[in-house]
Amino acid sequence: MSENRSVVWVTGASQGIGLAIARAFAQGGYPVVLSSRRADVCEKLAAELSQTYKVDAMGVGLDVTDAARIDQTVDRVKEKMGRIDVLVNNAGIARDNLLIRMSDEEWAAVIDANLTSVFRMTRSVLRPMLRQKYGRIINISSVIGLMGNAGQANYAAAKAGIIGFSKTVAREYAGKGIRCNVIAPGFVQTDMIGSLPDEQVNHIMNQLPIKRLGKPEEIANLCLFFASELADYITGQVLAVDGGMTI
Repeated sequence: MSENRSVVWVTGASQGIGLAIARAFAQGGYPVVLSSRRADVCEKLAAELSQTYKVDAMGVGLDVTDAARIDQTVDRVKEKMGRIDVLVNNAGIARDNLLIRMSDEEWAAVIDANLTSVFRMTRSVLRPMLRQKYGRIINISSVIGLMGNAGQANYAAAKAGIIGFSKTVAREYAGKGIRCNVIAPGFVQTDMIGSLPDEQVNHIMNQLPIKRLGKPEEIANLCLFFASELADYITGQVLAVDGGMTI
């Protein structure tokens, strides 16, 4: 059914950037797996992508903080889709607070959902990738992991941790046909940004050399590149898609 047989799994795919990434791969002919905590939404979206783009698509419910469920879900995906070639670790949360007011729970929840989940997902899919001697791991970090941001010590630490983790994965498995790269989005037009007051959004845009917010599709386009043969000689790299924010 699918033209491109490399199977792509996107976590946090029920909305926003994750959904845009899954849609871009489906449009490109890739079989796709969409996962998030909302199984019903992912199943519905998978059916829509399959019908629209004539690709194999699977929607699964997965809480990426549930270590046991990750391994079970990897086995389930392998059984249905046959293989896992590309993993896009996109799932994450925010629990913002000034550091002096930040609770242990706010710290731990963000580290677990945004960083530890990437470790667990990557560890689990590495096994089939090593057996097939091929894999592409694309981790979604943030410019906050490069710059820091007031009120986001937990988020910044997690997103910076993703970068160090990814570079290590890239070094360990480059000789096994596996590439691992990082995308660091800036301010992207999503529901979260859409909920901000217009004045705040305008202030954000005025700080950017490119005077607009990013589009989810612009993150998705880079995922397509990193997953393709065009990026076969690229690993362990971090590319900010941020309108010039980190210049």
